Amino acid sequence: MGADTFIQGLRDLGYQPFALPDKPDHIVFDYVVETGRFAGKKVRHGLVVPADFPLSTPSGPHVTPDIHPIKTDGAHPLGAVHRDQAMPFQQALGGEWQYWSRPASNWPTSKKSVATYMAHIWRLWDSQ
Repeated sequence: MGADTFIQGLRDLGYQPFALPDKPDHIVFDYVVETGRFAGKKVRHGLVVPADFPLSTPSGPHVTPDIHPIKTDGAHPLGAVHRDQAMPFQQALGGEWQYWSRPASNWPTSKKSVATYMAHIWRLWDSQ
């Protein structure tokens, strides 16, 4: 369970994830946007994976480089974009990171897998 399970699931999907030093629940991987207005753009995602994954879903994604202006109110795609929550990733890896408050709302009724969470990520990018 937890981050190790999520890392293995990402590897099974072809990603090369790693955990932040001293933060084994903070997972990072490169992602090439497949669809939407950012199709083809390479970004880096950071996720905080709960210890009880897959029972609970990871946080919304932390993203670098910046995609949207910081706007803490509002809704997807331009709202609920934060800087402070992304600081562990920014401090460990440099660059500017932003946190998108985008929970996987269908998690309670889903298959609760890494592939299911990555479909959520795909939908976020598709709807930009």
